[in-house]
Amino acid sequence: MIRRVVDIAKEKLSTTDLTINEIAYALEFDLPQSFTKMFKSKANLSPVTFRESFN
Repeated sequence: MIRRVVDIAKEKLSTTDLTINEIAYALEFDLPQSFTKMFKSKANLSPVTFRESFN
């Protein structure tokens, strides 16, 4: 399940202009900080850094 959430987050980060907060809430995280912590632990980089790699 977490892997699927990370995959969806990666897709949204690389293909949309949604904010990190919007993505976190769309993926049903109560706090954007929780999303960022989970993403960083699974993807080995922050959502911001991941997104910047596509720009």
